[in-house]
Amino acid sequence: MTLTKSLMGAAATMALTAGAALADPALIFDLGGKFDKSFNEAAFAGATKWAEETGGSFLEIELQSEAQREQALRRFAEAGANPVITMGFAMADPLSTVAPDYPDTKFVVIDVSWLDVANLRQVAFAEHEGSYLVGMMAALASETGTVGFVGGMDVPLIRHFGCGYAQGAKAVNPDINIVANMTGTTPAAWNDPVKGSELTKAQISQGADVIYAAAGGTGVGVLQTAADEGILSIGVDSNQNHLHPGKVLTSMLKRVDVAVYDAMKAGTDVETGVFTLGLSENGVGYALDENNADLVTDEMKATVDEARQKIIDGEIDVVSYYENDTCPALSF
Repeated sequence: MTLTKSLMGAAATMALTAGAALADPALIFDLGGKFDKSFNEAAFAGATKWAEETGGSFLEIELQSEAQREQALRRFAEAGANPVITMGFAMADPLSTVAPDYPDTKFVVIDVSWLDVANLRQVAFAEHEGSYLVGMMAALASETGTVGFVGGMDVPLIRHFGCGYAQGAKAVNPDINIVANMTGTTPAAWNDPVKGSELTKAQISQGADVIYAAAGGTGVGVLQTAADEGILSIGVDSNQNHLHPGKVLTSMLKRVDVAVYDAMKAGTDVETGVFTLGLSENGVGYALDENNADLVTDEMKATVDEARQKIIDGEIDVVSYYENDTCPALSF
């Protein structure tokens, strides 16, 4: 049985047996909740796998507001949790403030790579590489010559996804039309499936017949509406093919689960520094299973796998949005 202990609410206290939490890892989910079927849920899957394999337990909290970020970090550090694993770029500022106050505690953050903090492991992903592959698949599957992209919060990270996707699509069809929308400019954009549905319908009206959702919980609305309207969708982070079998072309896998599992497995010996996981490290990729096997032809798979190897070998350069905050294949 997996044992988790939760820290909930702004004024929450943790009921912990004396010494029980000593060196237990802790996991702080980003806004949207651990069952968002995407980013947070991948983290929960990695933590659960570690707990089931080891019989260990981990502390956890599902954040309800921005104000809880620093509070949760301090409470877990004070409780003796080690390492404290955090999800999302919005943890950068709280970590830069809190981590130095607890030099004997190891902290881990997913989707941050720019902090100068000695006791912090920073894990980033080459999302543009994986997105390039699913962009190729979108273009290969499209019958209208128009594909869509629905992002969550309009931040460089999500533009990074969209830029890779557009480059992949245009590698297959230089004349393809790419319709892109962001859900919003606040953290609420990660958990708005209704808005995701509305954007999907709008993109369909513009001719899109394959839509990639990089929007956390909002993407659930994108995938649902795409299935209802008879077009294909592409999931993100977790393998979302099973949500609508035969309707989800593929999912761009971002192995957040592996990053969390590895951190918990290493425990207090987790290595600090900056680590980027791309195609060559199997940190990103695309999902192929029984739910989308009939949608992905042998030719499509061969084309995409060839491109994957060329990216790993340096023969294809997928431009990162981060290089100069612009995208050669898409205007946001």
